[in-house]
Amino acid sequence: TAGIAYSAASESIDDDSLAWPAWRGDRFDGVAPSTTGTGPLKFDAENCQWKVELPGKSSSTPIVVKDKILLTTPIGDQNGVVCLNRQGEKIWQATLGKNNPGKHRNGSGSNASPISDGEQVYVQFKSGTLAALDLDGNVVWKTNLIERFGPENLYWDAGTSPVLTEKHVIQVRMHEGPSWISAFDKKTGDLAWRVDRNYSTPDECDNGYTTPIVLNYENRESILVWGAEHVTIHDAVNGNVLFSCGGFNPDKNRLWPQVASPVIANDVVVIPYGRADRGNPLLFGVRLRGRGDVTQTNHLWKRTDIGTFVPTPAVYQNRVIVLGDRGELEMIDSETGRTIARSNFPHNRANFYASPIVINNRIYAAREDGRIFVVELINQDFKMLAENAMGESIIGSLVPLADGILIRGEKHLFFIGNQ
Repeated sequence: TAGIAYSAASESIDDDSLAWPAWRGDRFDGVAPSTTGTGPLKFDAENCQWKVELPGKSSSTPIVVKDKILLTTPIGDQNGVVCLNRQGEKIWQATLGKNNPGKHRNGSGSNASPISDGEQVYVQFKSGTLAALDLDGNVVWKTNLIERFGPENLYWDAGTSPVLTEKHVIQVRMHEGPSWISAFDKKTGDLAWRVDRNYSTPDECDNGYTTPIVLNYENRESILVWGAEHVTIHDAVNGNVLFSCGGFNPDKNRLWPQVASPVIANDVVVIPYGRADRGNPLLFGVRLRGRGDVTQTNHLWKRTDIGTFVPTPAVYQNRVIVLGDRGELEMIDSETGRTIARSNFPHNRANFYASPIVINNRIYAAREDGRIFVVELINQDFKMLAENAMGESIIGSLVPLADGILIRGEKHLFFIGNQ
């Protein structure tokens, strides 16, 4: 059976040192640790503890390790990493080669979020650069995936973030062309293994922007990947496929890339698909059990009325919170797919791109136009608590901390303290 998803770093380093070591936290679920406070309620760009102007536009999410905040960003025409302390003061910045600018209005060459094991930070850029830096900003190793494995052929900007196993940093490429999952030694950057991951799909459905999940599957460290209309689980030691499930697009619809990442609740993986942004949402529940091709046996449920194209869901007490691109908010039971609570944010032309976070029983959702909504879950119902305007676009996800939240805007990084 499947165990809970986890970050390899969280198994060996105390909770306080890795406050938020990856894009969706140390459990890949978007949920703040139980020790986190209630979270701020009313705030804006002027009512904050501090804000810092950033050197470039990016949609990546910051991470927090020990006393350091780390984020990827363009610095001039270079790929960059910026490190701040908890007071918003810059400690160091590093550049890692020429930036490949983004194509999407909300993107850049720095869309992938960093990840840390408490000793190093690992970053990846659209230019192909994959690198490890120590927490003082020194480059430990660097390689280029495009130079090694060929050009990336995605319709939009690269967005898949690296993840960590006990020994390796994992990077996945899913595009129109040779696709693969690769493992690099965390200390040296040497290629440990690379496994092809190629499926025949309708046009653009082989384009994947999702981030893998590290989990314990049948008592072994494993990596779950969603893309090219298949969920696969790979052995972390050698990349061998342990589990494969397809059947997500039987009508062979075109132009359905995979953007939102899946989430795991108990032994069910909940998979957003379809084009919720165009009125064609799909949401699937698949049992994480067994070996080989389980397409015919492991589909549990399917929803055609709710879903998400861009925001990745969150998991709250083994229930899945789905934020739709147009502001639909739904809490579902992962086992049955049934709705537990439902609401809608105020209608607006702006979409939701950032993934929701949960602090205790409060949900924080950021809209593209810089509005951040705070919703409380009370007696299996949603209650709107606040709507806050930050004055600039927000694409990256928010970061919950024990003393407040980090908000990455188009131009600034904000810290809002708990009230």
